[in-house]
Amino acid sequence: MRKLAVIGLDCADPKLIFEELIDDLPNIKRLMEESTYGRLRSIIPPITVPAWICMMTGRDPGELGIYGFRNRKDYSYDSLFIANSTMIRYPTVWDRAGIKGMRSVVLGVPLTYPPKPIRGWLVSGFLAPDTEADYTYPKSLKEEIRSWVGEYILDVPDFRTDQKDRLLRDIYRMTEVRFEVAKRLAAGKGWDLFVMVEMGLDRIYHGFWAYHDPTHHKHDPNSPYRDAIREYTAYLDRKIGELLEVLPEGCEVMIVSDHGVQGMRGGVNVNEWLIQEGYLTLKERPEEPMRMGELIKRGLVDWSRTIAGGEGGYYGRIFLNVRGREPEGVVPPEEYESVRDELKSKLEA
Repeated sequence: MRKLAVIGLDCADPKLIFEELIDDLPNIKRLMEESTYGRLRSIIPPITVPAWICMMTGRDPGELGIYGFRNRKDYSYDSLFIANSTMIRYPTVWDRAGIKGMRSVVLGVPLTYPPKPIRGWLVSGFLAPDTEADYTYPKSLKEEIRSWVGEYILDVPDFRTDQKDRLLRDIYRMTEVRFEVAKRLAAGKGWDLFVMVEMGLDRIYHGFWAYHDPTHHKHDPNSPYRDAIREYTAYLDRKIGELLEVLPEGCEVMIVSDHGVQGMRGGVNVNEWLIQEGYLTLKERPEEPMRMGELIKRGLVDWSRTIAGGEGGYYGRIFLNVRGREPEGVVPPEEYESVRDELKSKLEA
């Protein structure tokens, strides 16, 4: 039976990996030359949560009921909660492997906290609160990891910071630690399926994209960070090469991503637009910009005159205020699709 190793690179962009930076990535380039590769369509919305768990279950966000980090628990107006593994009701690929008697290593895949029992070994993704929590399965694996690398790094703290030197150090350290754990698990455990996700590219794009992209309105060609993304990606390729060296002979390898990257040149405040278009009504306008959650908390939304509101993330999720579903719903259920299509048409325009 062949073994399979899946190396996930969060936010790895096809244009950068396949074209712009490929000459700095000898290990990925070799895999490309020896196999097949290409640009794939992600899910909608194309973001970390829920993309990775959609990949690992073969289910889309609608089936999972997870559309982002924050989701509605019910149809009340203030029921947002952070997504976690307990919401995943479909078997993952490692669950299916376990049913067939195969053992898996799962490292850093988002939406695997709290860890569920598997036939093998699991290290939770970055949504685990900290390393004091039981973030591994079995629990004893946490002590093994501590003996290998000291303090394991789940994620880079405050990656939107202006402290760029500190951020760079943290990203490199996180990647170093993750791949050291990956190599130990790959070489020391008897597995059939190996799946890992590294978050470093996503974090470095967040922090350093403007320095890399010459078309970005904040680009500074003289910045000391202009090569930060190129140099880190080359470092990541070396770490992948080290991992490939310890994989069993004949092991199949996949390198996969959940979404790409592009410069942000502005944004649309969806709720402000909904107010202007008459879909969202406030009892009174706040004196300063305020998130929807805070508007709801302060009782400033007039739900009796509100058709729709946006909440739960930065990618334009809009919920209709449906009669008989939400506490003060006004949209008749039979008009749901026509109102939805009207919103869609106006937003596209």
